[in-house]
Amino acid sequence: MPRIGVLTGGGDAPGLNAAIRAIVRTAATHKIDVLGIRLGWKGLLTNDTMPLTLDRIDELLYRGGTVLGTSRTNPYKEKDGPGQVRKTLASNHLDALIAMGGEDTIGVAAKLFAEGLPIVGVPKTIDNDLDATQFTIGFHTALDIVTEAMDRLRTTAESHDRVMIVEIMGRHAGWLAAYAGIAGGADAVLVPEFPTKLQDLCNILRKCRDRGKNYCLIAVAEGAEVIGENGEKISSQSEAPVDAFGHVQLGGIADRLKDLVKKKTGYDTRSTILGHVQRGGSPTAFDRILATAFGVRAVELVKKKEFGKMPALVGGQITAVPLSDAVARLKTLTPEVYQLAQVFFG
Repeated sequence: MPRIGVLTGGGDAPGLNAAIRAIVRTAATHKIDVLGIRLGWKGLLTNDTMPLTLDRIDELLYRGGTVLGTSRTNPYKEKDGPGQVRKTLASNHLDALIAMGGEDTIGVAAKLFAEGLPIVGVPKTIDNDLDATQFTIGFHTALDIVTEAMDRLRTTAESHDRVMIVEIMGRHAGWLAAYAGIAGGADAVLVPEFPTKLQDLCNILRKCRDRGKNYCLIAVAEGAEVIGENGEKISSQSEAPVDAFGHVQLGGIADRLKDLVKKKTGYDTRSTILGHVQRGGSPTAFDRILATAFGVRAVELVKKKEFGKMPALVGGQITAVPLSDAVARLKTLTPEVYQLAQVFFG
């Protein structure tokens, strides 16, 4: 009987378990066994696996996180990592591998496929920065969480005549901050793609007050860049070491802006860093459906031996695209979406 392995890499995201459920259910209809690889690529280096059978997946549809666990392990940073991946696949008699993840995980999958391994990807990231698909698993759930948080912060801001700065995930791409800013009624949105001058931000806040609004809400991506009065860059700071993919831990730009805005405008300004709460909890209906559709298509790609591809949402339809296309470039926020948010600045 054919056998496929499944792993989830990078940060967890709501909808991963729904995709795992869909993979197992669909594989069963094709008489394919499924083996779970624990902790992402790390599990392929250490041969850490678990069986995925029908009796273990019924409750996964609405569960957040990933039952397989995850890590940010990069096999290309480990001694003979790709070779060990091959050994684990062979020792477990796996005919194919489905790798679910974002830019880093899919990037590794694309490299391994180029080296001859039978791999299919599934796009997942709350940042929505993976190219070749309109949306990725986890983005819509994170968007709902951030929007609800902004709704709650608005009532406090209004009650206390405050400026509230909300820090949102988004290292290189501002999709989550921009969409949440639009949905949550932000008076300003700060994203990595479009640097903002501190003076311009303060002018937006004054515009709010001039038109009679006693509070302001600012959505800022963790990777956003603000330009100070002397041309200096104001951004998240971290002394943490980089991970296996070269990423430094970000966080704290909201706190830095809070002090600068308060000093420059005199407005009572507070900051809230939403952090990991954005990626937790049960997936929304949209993410459950998207993850299910992606999981079903991933197994179909394996069945047809169309390796080196991943399911994608394109023009409202589920299709398949090359892994190389998904990681050819980072999908950054478009000017059109940012301009839509700008209509409501101030």
